[in-house]
Amino acid sequence: MLFAAETWVAVAFLIFVGILAYFGVHRTVLNAIDERGRKIEGELAEAKRLREEAQAIVADYKAKQAAAEKEAVEIVAAAKADAERLATEAKTKVEDFVARRTKMAEAKIAQAEAQAVAEVRSAAADVATAAAGSVLADIAKGAGGSDLIKAGIAEVKAKLN
Repeated sequence: MLFAAETWVAVAFLIFVGILAYFGVHRTVLNAIDERGRKIEGELAEAKRLREEAQAIVADYKAKQAAAEKEAVEIVAAAKADAERLATEAKTKVEDFVARRTKMAEAKIAQAEAQAVAEVRSAAADVATAAAGSVLADIAKGAGGSDLIKAGIAEVKAKLN
């Protein structure tokens, strides 16, 4: 059993471990592991700091977004109010315009009616004058006309005296 393979493997392993311990390889490995642990702790601290910064930035942007949404709502409300005011003003102006146009049209119609009535009266007066002249001319012709002229002259003399 002294020459069994497993025995020689165990002896070789113990010699290898002894050599490693003699040269202090275990301290080098432990120092490397400790250094790696410190490096990981630094990276974790940096990651935590970056996460906190990111959360602060997100909170800031959420606040800005809320403010922008509020401002947008205010702008929309102001625009609606302006639109309603402008619509009311436009309606008032249109109503005033229509009223003025209606009054102008009524005035023109009244003026046209008055002018037509005046023209009809003038035409009627002209026709009546022409008819009266024609009737008087017929009456003045002949013997009855001479008597009328004599009676008119006598009446004028009587009034003048």
